[in-house]
Amino acid sequence: MSIENNKAIHLRQRPEGIPSEEHFELVRTPLAKIKKGEVLVKNLWMSVDPYMRGRMTEQKSYVEPFAVGEVLDGGAIGEVIESDNPAFAVGSKVAHMNGWREYFVSNGSDLQPLPDMGVPVQAFLGVLGMPGMTAYTGLLNIGELKEDDHVFVSAASGAVGSIVCQIAKLKGCRVVGSVGSDAKAHYLMSELGVDAVVNYKTTDNLRSDIIKHCPNGIDVYFENVGGEHFEALLDVMNDHGRIALCGMIDQYNATAPAPGPANLAQILVKRLKVQGFIVTDHWDSYPAFVQEMAQWIQAEQVSWKETVYQGIEEAPEAFIGLFSGKNTGKMLVKLT
Repeated sequence: MSIENNKAIHLRQRPEGIPSEEHFELVRTPLAKIKKGEVLVKNLWMSVDPYMRGRMTEQKSYVEPFAVGEVLDGGAIGEVIESDNPAFAVGSKVAHMNGWREYFVSNGSDLQPLPDMGVPVQAFLGVLGMPGMTAYTGLLNIGELKEDDHVFVSAASGAVGSIVCQIAKLKGCRVVGSVGSDAKAHYLMSELGVDAVVNYKTTDNLRSDIIKHCPNGIDVYFENVGGEHFEALLDVMNDHGRIALCGMIDQYNATAPAPGPANLAQILVKRLKVQGFIVTDHWDSYPAFVQEMAQWIQAEQVSWKETVYQGIEEAPEAFIGLFSGKNTGKMLVKLT
């Protein structure tokens, strides 16, 4: 089988500030027939994630930047629709990093067969994928979570933050989160059992509101935002507190260096542990994560939400929406 009109999203130009539609280009190209040992994969779902913004800038980071004029890539779930590789039967579902396109040919080395766990396949891009693993690793390994800890989570309704909140509650902790809308606050408290929520878009004083909802301080801070959040939380952390620094989305689209926190001395005074982490450095823990997360899901102790855009054409809009809080839970694109 050959694909005559394979649609993919290319990076047209590098954005300055918040990306817009003009930075992306929909490209149609033919796809050759598979050769011996290869498979043809049709993508069903693809993920858009905040870390991809850093790859659109040509600078040194923990992952190579995207190339201008070339197809983007990222996590996706596909179905093998043609195979000349005995390891991959037609109809099998696979996880991979060849998103932002409808079809692709592979020799199988970059494909991960999905286990049958009784969940929708797109869950392997969220709760059972990188976001879930990030939450699990950051909270338990980096944050060294203990029962009865007081935990604060920024961007608490997102793909990572919502899982952090649930794991912390399962481990017997008090959990407070920050979000950008009343609807997200209601979701956290009514569905996830979070103890208190701060709406950072409506508060007059973020630090004061955090103190009000965290009268006994914070032992573990799961940081997804940076900026004002990070500075405010330094004042509220307890002695020997731990900060798992997962992301700083507040700065991803900055066009000039942001001023640093004025209270960094709190790290010394309170003897805080502040550690940035990249989940791929901890992938040896993935089997343990899947085993425990699967048990929580089967016991209906962990739930998740998805915000879904339809079609490869809407992938740029879905990605851009991450930076204005248009998602609750995992932001996904369903390819048709």
